[in-house]
Amino acid sequence: MYINARALVESEPPHAPALLLQRRDEDGVPSRLETPGGCIEPFEGILDALRREVREETGLHVTKILDDPRPLLVAGDDGTAECLQPYFAYQTLHGPVDSLGYYFRCHASGTLLERGDDSKDLRWVELSELQRLLDEQPTLFSWIDRAALTYYLARREARSNVEVPAR
Repeated sequence: MYINARALVESEPPHAPALLLQRRDEDGVPSRLETPGGCIEPFEGILDALRREVREETGLHVTKILDDPRPLLVAGDDGTAECLQPYFAYQTLHGPVDSLGYYFRCHASGTLLERGDDSKDLRWVELSELQRLLDEQPTLFSWIDRAALTYYLARREARSNVEVPAR
């Protein structure tokens, strides 16, 4: 089983709400739209893997992880464990890859690479366009990210429909 850290790199105000997407550029893997991210190395912290994958694939440096993941590191004589809260998690239940992954919303800065580590065609996609593409051309996306981006947009919509009580 592969264990992944995945980034939902969001644009910052005053820009329109958008996510950073890329195409996979790896032999034997379809070149579909996806979010930056990849495998966590043995004994690598999840947030360290997130930062590394974003840097390797996009050239950007994660400047802020949103929705405070509240990391807690506990060390003892028999080992060290990190506990934290991702924005959401996924698990594949069927398909060509057995994987589990954790998505984090974040901001990043720097200059986008033309080609990254197994990535190309990096671009910002406004959320309205993302929704349209998912609705009209779902096969443009990797199957895991298609599910994750659908979940992200639904969760974002649900959050925006929460009524704030008047004082």
